[in-house]
Amino acid sequence: MRIAFILLAAMAFAQTRPQEIRMNQVQVLASHNSYKQAIDPSLRKILRETMGDRLQGLEYNHLPFAGQLDRGLRGLEIDVVNDPEGGRYARPAGLAWVKERGLPAGPAYDPEGLMRQPGLKVLHVQDMDFRTHAYTFRQALRQLRSWSDQHPRHLPIVITMNAKQDVIDRPGFTRPLPFDAKAYDAWDAEIRAELSGGKLITPKNVQASYATLNAAVRAHAWPTVETSRGKFLFVLDEGEEQWKLYLAGRRDRVMFVNVPEDHPEAAVRIVNEPRKNTGYIQRLVRSGYFVRTRSDADTREARANDRTRFEAALESGAQLISTDYYVPDPEIGNGFQITLAPGWNPLLLPAFRPLPPIE
Repeated sequence: MRIAFILLAAMAFAQTRPQEIRMNQVQVLASHNSYKQAIDPSLRKILRETMGDRLQGLEYNHLPFAGQLDRGLRGLEIDVVNDPEGGRYARPAGLAWVKERGLPAGPAYDPEGLMRQPGLKVLHVQDMDFRTHAYTFRQALRQLRSWSDQHPRHLPIVITMNAKQDVIDRPGFTRPLPFDAKAYDAWDAEIRAELSGGKLITPKNVQASYATLNAAVRAHAWPTVETSRGKFLFVLDEGEEQWKLYLAGRRDRVMFVNVPEDHPEAAVRIVNEPRKNTGYIQRLVRSGYFVRTRSDADTREARANDRTRFEAALESGAQLISTDYYVPDPEIGNGFQITLAPGWNPLLLPAFRPLPPIE
């Protein structure tokens, strides 16, 4: 059965001109919490006293966006918090804790005062894991736009996004504002403002003349690789309450939503555990969906030097495989690394991998 599928896929590819290859027929590497810098050593020491080994799940960090994209990654993840008036996250409590203990301070935080400006901010966990390569979402978008303009032939870059609003009910922690319709309007507006001029792939682009976005996806009517070059696609990865709020009344929205595959707006699915869900992901990919999965999480696979999750991710055919270890972590010291050159999807076009670089 598998041999027959490979032969059929190869025949289909042979009858397809390169300019007709669709963007869902690639497989690329992505990163998780792509903006994240390491927690300052002094703050890590304080947090370890209360968190113990649970802190290990936060002990990873990333290169600046440009450094990741230069290494061939074509998927990123950015978390934002709602800060319409500005200043809510400008003074992280962790900095005060370090000062109170008389411990060495880390680098200056927000030297340009960007956190005092109104608008969405980028961080992982308020007050404790706040170091970031972009303080504001607009700053992140400008960094991405700058790299894209310098590499206009790049494959489409998929940005998965979370709306951070979890409350940490402990003294001194900032209480996040919820995301409401106004916040989602501002979110879309910031993306459109910074990535204007044909830089976006939106649900409306993919749906085109089909009755629903899901109908277009099931027909494998994604844009071609050629027409997608130099563009970005954004995905809101949130629970039902939030994606319903985002979808309400937005006919020309920017972001795709991670919704169940029987939903009319289903197009991108996030299935983070490929070992338990290999067959499910394969069914999604063969049905036309674009899937993000993960090769490692919470530093566990890296510390154990365990590549089985990555191997399952490859086998699943998920188009985006997310990792925290596209370069090894010298603190872990075992050389664990996940590498994957952009290429045609091994599930949809199995006879044509590896291949020359496709940017």
